[in-house]
Amino acid sequence: MLLYEFNSLNFKEQLESVYLIGSFLDNHITTKERCNLYALDMFFVQITYDTETNSLTDIKSFKTGCLLDKYSNL
Repeated sequence: MLLYEFNSLNFKEQLESVYLIGSFLDNHITTKERCNLYALDMFFVQITYDTETNSLTDIKSFKTGCLLDKYSNL
């Protein structure tokens, strides 16, 4: 699956794709949210959960950039 194909899917289809073909890489936890990072083919997907309501709040797909910085150990 290519990035533009993933972006053309609706929210539910994106979640299904991540859970079926994505590989979990890492997470980033703060007091208000938890972000899980997945790899799909040649791009990344970040799924954000609200820890207070225990619900999904956002899905972001990307290839590079500042979203990856929070997963770095540097």
